[in-house]
Amino acid sequence: MNLQLKRPIIFFDLETTGVDTSKDRIVEISMVKVGVDGSKQVKTRRINPEMPIPAEATAVHGITDEDVREEPTFRQIAKSLAQFIEGCDFGGFNSNRFDLPVLVEEFMRAGVEVDFKRRKFVDVQNIFHKKEQRTLVAAYKFYCDKDLENAHSAEADTLATYEVLEAQIERYGDIGSTVEELAAFSTHNEVVDFAGRIALNDNGEEIFTFGKYKGQKVEDVFRREPSYYAWMMDGDFPLYTKKVITEIRLRIK
Repeated sequence: MNLQLKRPIIFFDLETTGVDTSKDRIVEISMVKVGVDGSKQVKTRRINPEMPIPAEATAVHGITDEDVREEPTFRQIAKSLAQFIEGCDFGGFNSNRFDLPVLVEEFMRAGVEVDFKRRKFVDVQNIFHKKEQRTLVAAYKFYCDKDLENAHSAEADTLATYEVLEAQIERYGDIGSTVEELAAFSTHNEVVDFAGRIALNDNGEEIFTFGKYKGQKVEDVFRREPSYYAWMMDGDFPLYTKKVITEIRLRIK
């Protein structure tokens, strides 16, 4: 195994009702837990999102309302899932920008506390884009010389992602092989809230990455314009983003 691990890593992929990280829900989740000895545990299951699955989403992953009607809700599996991922780092394909924020939101809705702050996150897509600029299907063909069967099946995409990372480590000597090195290489910048609305500047201070105050310190904006905090709390921002800005707001008060 090329990947060097100090603790297990979870490779995961989600199929969802859409692409809004603050509103859309999971309809299928697949996780591959890779142990420090290279052993693999695969868990895949469909989830009732408690909302209709739009036709546009079904056209991508093939999962319909009928397919998940009798499946458990995320709330029902949240505690067992939290136990399965306890003490693990994470890897995925475009996971830092999409899958991870969606997963965090689902845990928060379920009222299950999961500490993601101490985990490392390896985004295989970011490594691929920095090196080759392609999609997962092309990445699988390029690195593994295989055709990806059942693309947009959560389990197939998850297993392919793990294989691609193994091939990337072997091909590129400068990206490292430990989770710490891979996480650093595959992260565009250090975000605070997973959804990427709040990041850290070079001084380690929280700044906005969007809107009219992009690049400005969150503390400065909240001191100068307290109503901006209220606007964000009332807006369609992810729950975790609201948790982060509330912690900052309480800190400065």
